[in-house]
Amino acid sequence: MTHRFELILALVFVTLFAGFCFWLQPGRALTRSEVDQYIAAYDRTWQMPADEKARFMANMRAWGEADDGNPVYMINLMGYYDQLKQIPGLPPFEGTPAQANELYEDSAIPLLLELGAYPLVASEAQGVQSPDRVELLGEAGNDNLQRILVVRYPNRRAFFELLSDPGYLDVMPYKFVSMNTTLVPGNGTLVVPELRFALGSLLLSSFLLIGWVRSTRRPRVQ
Repeated sequence: MTHRFELILALVFVTLFAGFCFWLQPGRALTRSEVDQYIAAYDRTWQMPADEKARFMANMRAWGEADDGNPVYMINLMGYYDQLKQIPGLPPFEGTPAQANELYEDSAIPLLLELGAYPLVASEAQGVQSPDRVELLGEAGNDNLQRILVVRYPNRRAFFELLSDPGYLDVMPYKFVSMNTTLVPGNGTLVVPELRFALGSLLLSSFLLIGWVRSTRRPRVQ
C-alpha cells in the first residue's frame, strides 16, 4: 500500500484518457435514410435564399451518402461583407460583420464540444488568395479571404447533427449575413499536433515516470 496514492492517481488519469478517446471516436457512417431525414429537416428549418439552400443541400446529400465514418477536418474560408446582409425574420444586429461572426463563433463552439468537435485553427488571413477547391458552400471565385477556421469533427454525422441543433440554428444566420463562407471538408491524411506542447508533454511524462520508478527501487529507511 506504499504507493496507493500513485495507483489511484494513475487509475483516474487512465479513466480520463479513455473518456477523452471515447469523446473523439469516429462512430458509424451515415445511412441513406438518415441523410434523407437530415436533408428534410434542413429544408424545413434553414433560413437562407432558396437557390443557395438548394445547392448546399444537394452538396450535403452527396457528401453524406459517401460517408466513411472517419473524422473530418472542415476548413472554413471566409471573407467579410462590407455591410451585413439582410435576412427576413432575423433580429437586427447593431455591429460590424466581424462582430456578428464573433457572436456566431462564441455561440457555436460550446455546441461543437458537445459533439466531440473542436476548432484546431482560427486566424485572420494575411493576404488575399483564390484557392482551387472542392466546396460544400461558397461563391465561385471567392478571392476575399479574410478569416480561416479549421474544425475537427469526429465524423460527418457530428457535422449533420450540428446543422440540426436548434441552438445552432438560432445563431447560424449571423454567419451568413456577415461573410461569404466556403467550406472545404478534408480527411486529415496527416495531422501534426503543436510540436512544442507534444514535446513538453512527452518530456514531463518521462520525467514523472522515471522519478516514480526510481522511488520504487529506493531502499526504505528503517
